[in-house]
Amino acid sequence: MVVFSGSMARSGHRGCCYALHLREDNARFILLFVVLGIYMITGAVVFMILEQDNEVLEKQVYLDRLDTFLRAYPSINRTDFDEILQIHAEADSAGFAGTKRPRWDFPGSFYFVGTVVSTIGFGMTTPRTVAGKIVLIFYGFFGCAGTILFFNLFLERIITFLAYILRSIHERELKRKGLANGSNDSRRGSQVSDDDRLDTWKPSVYWVMLILFLGAVIVACCASAMYHPVEDWTYFEAIYFCFVTFATIGFGDYVVSQKESYPNVHLYRFGNFIFIVIGCCCIYSLFNVASIVIKQLLNWIIKKLNCRCRRRKKSKGRRNAITPGHIHRGSKMNKSKAVTVECDSDSDGRRNSDEMISMRDFLQANKISLAMMQKQLWETSQRGMNSSNGSGFQGPVGPLAILNRKLGQEEV
Repeated sequence: MVVFSGSMARSGHRGCCYALHLREDNARFILLFVVLGIYMITGAVVFMILEQDNEVLEKQVYLDRLDTFLRAYPSINRTDFDEILQIHAEADSAGFAGTKRPRWDFPGSFYFVGTVVSTIGFGMTTPRTVAGKIVLIFYGFFGCAGTILFFNLFLERIITFLAYILRSIHERELKRKGLANGSNDSRRGSQVSDDDRLDTWKPSVYWVMLILFLGAVIVACCASAMYHPVEDWTYFEAIYFCFVTFATIGFGDYVVSQKESYPNVHLYRFGNFIFIVIGCCCIYSLFNVASIVIKQLLNWIIKKLNCRCRRRKKSKGRRNAITPGHIHRGSKMNKSKAVTVECDSDSDGRRNSDEMISMRDFLQANKISLAMMQKQLWETSQRGMNSSNGSGFQGPVGPLAILNRKLGQEEV
């Protein structure tokens, strides 16, 4: 009984993750799944409280007005009237009821494919023929894939640009405080490219997220200043449309370019296109950087819960650039032999110095280069062993991998 309680205490001390044989990435995934579930349930309750009463009120207003109309015109057949209302609703959804512009001319079609490849999908313009729906499936597949690639490349470029700016500010601050050596920087700059120098200094995730947030706010405010007078929306409605559009949510309750005519229509459509592209790129980058912060929060929660997750076994012993793990273990066995060789070398001195250099002097003179070569060979062999397992993906891929590389989060 004592042994059983002791084992239970040890397993409880190790944490549930260790008992369930969960690695850290799996524990993080399960925790995120639970957190998102709680987040969605909370959001459903909040929106139910905010919107349910208004839904009942608007429905009652509609029924009252319909009843008032039917009592004012008692000769109207209710069945025929309901049929006319249904036809009008379908025509309005298709876009040819009232004073709306054609949806399938070239500007309308270009606007439609833009909402398809960007995954916004307002739902206002949709293909109604079978051929159009079939083409949309294949067109949307390649278009969405290409747009995601474009967003990822934009993310990489904007993070690189921000890293360059923040690094310049960092170096200027160091020079102002007298902590930077200009001669060393110039000498190093002649040997190392700008990309390599950026890789040695990583900007703070929080600074990058703040800059992207401010950039997205500026783009949204400028776009709203254009939408507010042209579309006859309030400024808040324009801001709401910008977030729904830039985040590629696309409810379809507010859609631009639906009127029959606009002043300076070509300039307005060009500005609308530019704002949507820049806004989507900024919000996409902001969401990915924010996901890094959420990941750090999940790691903090796992640490606070004392979940000692199972990790991949690492090689024992100290591993460095000179002695990787498997070489270090072998070096302990040959330590006495190495001492004997060193003694012989010390006693004999530099034998045949006029003909060739001794091995000891050669190793001392090339210690750094040999160490780096040994480290590179060992890492290459390890990568080759990992890639031979048949898995095409080693580590994170996509926008998360870009951020890990640019912001240095793989070391965290």
